[in-house]
This record gives sequence, structure tokens and C-alpha cells, in this order.
Amino acid sequence: MAAEVAVEVGQAALTNAALAYVGGGLAIGIGAMGGAIGIGSIFSKAIESAARQPEALPLVQRLMFIGFALVEAQVLYALLVTFLLVFK
Repeated sequence: MAAEVAVEVGQAALTNAALAYVGGGLAIGIGAMGGAIGIGSIFSKAIESAARQPEALPLVQRLMFIGFALVEAQVLYALLVTFLLVFK
């Protein structure tokens, strides 16, 4: 009876650890994919707007780098969540 309980507890712990690894992989995978799409969109639109209005380039660059920092922060938060899940 006690051996069965120990086996069930061990399997539950293994399942929770495996799910933590899967969750960590999904967190950084989806977070990095969203960040890549966001950064690509930001730089694409910045280049397009600089080509249309070259005199607005300083303003466009400032806004582009602010947007880049915000999107990159989202990816770093996803990395933090991954570390929290994997190294709990």
C-alpha cells in the first residue's frame, strides 16, 4: 500500500517537472516569436516612413527605438517566466 502511494507521488512529481519544461519552452518560444514579428514590423514601418518623409527621420528614429525597447522587454519577460518555470 505504501509503495503504491510512493510510486504515485513520484509520477506526479515527474509529470509536474515535465509540464514545467514544456511550459517554459512554450513561454520563450511564443514570446520570442511575437518579439521577432513586432521588431520586424517596427523597423519595416520606420524605413518606409523615412523613405516617404526624410525630414522626419529624427522623430521616426526616436519612436522606433522606444518601440524596439518595449518589444524587447516583452521577450525578456518571457525569458524570466521560462527561468521561473524551469528552475523552480
